[in-house]
Amino acid sequence: MTAIKHALQRDIFTPNDERLLSIVNVCKAGKKKRNCFLCATVTTERPVQVNVVKVKKSDKGDFYKRQTAWALRDLAVVDAKDAVKENPEFDLHFDKVYKWVASSTVEKNTFISCIWKLNQRYLRKKIDFTNVSSQLLEELPKVAEESVPSGENQSVAGGDEEAVDEYQELNAREEQDIEIMMEGCEYAISNAEAFAEKLSRELQVLDGANIQSIMASEKQVNILMKLLDEALKEVDQIEIKLSSYEEMLQSVKEQMDQISESNHLIHLSNTNNVKLLSEIEFLVNHMDLAKGHIKALQEGDLTSSRGIEACTNAADALLQCMNVALRPGHDMLHAVKQQQQRFSDLREQFARRLASHLNSVFVQQFTQTLLQLYNKPYYLSVPGHDQSSTLAQHSVELTLPNHHPFHRDLLRYAKLMEWLKNTDYGKYEGLTKNYMDYLSRLYEREIKDFFEVAKIKMTGTTKEGKKFATLPRKESAVKQETESLHGSSGKLTGSTSSLNKLSVQSSGNRRSQSSSLLDMGNMSASDLDVADRTKFDKIFEQVLSELEPLCLAEQDFISKFFKLQQHQGISGSTTNEAEEMDGGNLSRSYPSGVPQTISSEKDMIRQMMTKIFRCIEPELNNLIALGDKIDSFNSLYMLVKMSHHVWTAQNVDPASFLSTTLGNVLVTVKRNFDKCISNQMKQMDEVKISKKSKVGILPFVAEFEEFAALAESIFKNAERRGDLDKAYIKLIRAVFVSVEKVANESQKTPRDVVMMENFHHIFATLSRLKISCLEAEKKEAKQKYTDHLQSYVIYSLGQPLEKLNHFFEGVEARVAQGIREEEVSYQLAFNKQELRKVIKEYPGKEVKKGLDNLYKKVDKHLCEEENLLQVVWHSMQDEFIRQYKHFEGLIARCYPGSGITMEFTIQDILDYCSSIAQSH
Repeated sequence: MTAIKHALQRDIFTPNDERLLSIVNVCKAGKKKRNCFLCATVTTERPVQVNVVKVKKSDKGDFYKRQTAWALRDLAVVDAKDAVKENPEFDLHFDKVYKWVASSTVEKNTFISCIWKLNQRYLRKKIDFTNVSSQLLEELPKVAEESVPSGENQSVAGGDEEAVDEYQELNAREEQDIEIMMEGCEYAISNAEAFAEKLSRELQVLDGANIQSIMASEKQVNILMKLLDEALKEVDQIEIKLSSYEEMLQSVKEQMDQISESNHLIHLSNTNNVKLLSEIEFLVNHMDLAKGHIKALQEGDLTSSRGIEACTNAADALLQCMNVALRPGHDMLHAVKQQQQRFSDLREQFARRLASHLNSVFVQQFTQTLLQLYNKPYYLSVPGHDQSSTLAQHSVELTLPNHHPFHRDLLRYAKLMEWLKNTDYGKYEGLTKNYMDYLSRLYEREIKDFFEVAKIKMTGTTKEGKKFATLPRKESAVKQETESLHGSSGKLTGSTSSLNKLSVQSSGNRRSQSSSLLDMGNMSASDLDVADRTKFDKIFEQVLSELEPLCLAEQDFISKFFKLQQHQGISGSTTNEAEEMDGGNLSRSYPSGVPQTISSEKDMIRQMMTKIFRCIEPELNNLIALGDKIDSFNSLYMLVKMSHHVWTAQNVDPASFLSTTLGNVLVTVKRNFDKCISNQMKQMDEVKISKKSKVGILPFVAEFEEFAALAESIFKNAERRGDLDKAYIKLIRAVFVSVEKVANESQKTPRDVVMMENFHHIFATLSRLKISCLEAEKKEAKQKYTDHLQSYVIYSLGQPLEKLNHFFEGVEARVAQGIREEEVSYQLAFNKQELRKVIKEYPGKEVKKGLDNLYKKVDKHLCEEENLLQVVWHSMQDEFIRQYKHFEGLIARCYPGSGITMEFTIQDILDYCSSIAQSH
């Protein structure tokens, strides 16, 4: 090991200005036995740096190399594993834990002891040595760093650590004194023995002087001892005084403790008093209701604006007092319980008074409106009365009453309704049901009157064979109804069965009259003109325009008055909403008067609107049915108007009552529209054509033109254009099929004429109306018209020069057999003489006579309303000229140079056709 130390010092540490102090042969724990050396070194330069260096033998095995170095100041823990038993394992905790196994326990202990000494000497931060024997950890005297020798020749071998600890380096002064002393003895270096002897003699002289000096100072030592005895006596006296002072201070301490305890009690009492005062002030400030508020709640005027404002402020103050968040323990105070009971009594008293007053306001407003309704002229069915004079005397305006004054008066109580909703939901619900019951009856009368007037304006009569008269309503019905309403006003918190049993005697007569308009016979669309349809459109639009603001105004009032936009609504089974509304109940019963939540506030508003305006949808359906009976084409007007109003309502609120109701009615209107289209298609299938008369333009073709023209004027810029386009496709395809069917069945009129005339009419209609979705059908109609025109011309014209046609057909046959055209004249049957004979049989007069007969025949086939005679005649003229040119061409090719020509020219044909057309 010594040789290894010297080799490591020489080869590794001396070149780095380091001294090797200790070495241990180790290997890593738990791995293969690959030995290395851990070395404890210090630098020879100032300041001294202490390191732990890992040295490993090279792979070739001929030299050592430095692998890793750690500064000793980074070492945190040295763990020897066991302080009692011998164990070669130990751990060094640097930035991570390094586990080592030494080759022997002695080397491990020597290395750990060296580390401990270096830590004590050079580091301020002390390393934690755990599981290390105390014998290895010896205290060292504090030696300055300057005492460490420098130079390579003073290296320390392993096992000489004690020599390192005893060595002390000379300081500068000591070095200077030695140099001065050696300069005084020139032989100090050459004769060391003489120098040492001289030093010994001088040391003996100094020792003798020291002994004499000590003996001379005995007297002074005695004096010093005497002074020490006197000092001890003084110390005893001081201790006695200090004991007496301590006893005094102990008494003072006890008194101060008592004073401190008394001050603590006083402070605690003051703290409790402040807290008690704070609690009392809190209760007084938050649970004390002003006398003015109490008086307003008990006696406040609920009819004037000032009184309503005072009651509203008092109710809010009461609610704040009742809803104050009490601190723990407040609810156990008797005064707090009394105050809460007082607030509860005031709340119950005011809620009862408010509910009774609002119910009286409902009844009063309802009664006044009923009286106004009963006093206005109303048409009753009375036989024998002059209808014209009655209508002249009483011009009925198609308007609905305005409820704005009623809403304006009630909105003054909106804040009080919100207070009632938050404090006593049972009474709030009772008022809600009463309001719905009163308003549903009122609106039912007004709306039925309104629709009755609309039906009168549409038809001019309520029942066929009956006439009108104006008779006043009896006031007994009003009296009986209002008495029943007043009788139920005091039972808001109880059962509402009395409200559901209110009898309205006059409503039966009104219902019977409103349903009397639907038993009219269906009218044909041909009996009505555009003015009648325009009149219906205006009336229907006015009906929707009157209903829309009425519903929106009522919905806005309900949301404001009943405060349905700020709180969760009452509960209701979503699957049984309709049943509960019909039964007069907004929701199921609530345990302890606490409402449960439903999906949203809009649901409750929609429920209330459905209850109040339950008659709108049936009346609209009745009016739609009447309009459809008057004229099936009215469904077009209704579809456009209803679609527009539904679209407008959905833009405002897609889930509102108005949007839902108009959407339901729109479904009915759409069904009527589809029914109108289906009826037209059915009429096309059932059409029958007379066998004795010309067909002409088929009725359903004219009806399609009428329908398309009317629809285009109605659906201009309409939202439901897609429905009309679908109907167009269905109708036009049905028209095409039916035209072809009738043409095939026609006996009097040729098939081509029926097809030509009707498809020409369809093409003209589509070209005029410019319906974008029917562009393909327009092209198809034009193609069919052209094809059948050509077919009819060819079929009707036939072969006007029959023998000449037969002759040239034979010529063409010979040419087809291979005979050259210029050699055809040598054939016996087709020579020039035979050609001249045939041509002589068709002079100009005969040709003109044949054309005249043809014109008359075409005139009999064609109808006058479509005016296609000249078109067909012109096409026949062109076809005849084409045949003439064909014959001339054959003569020129087959009989060249013969000079044979027809006895009439093309100009003659033009003159014949023109004169025939003019003569007819």
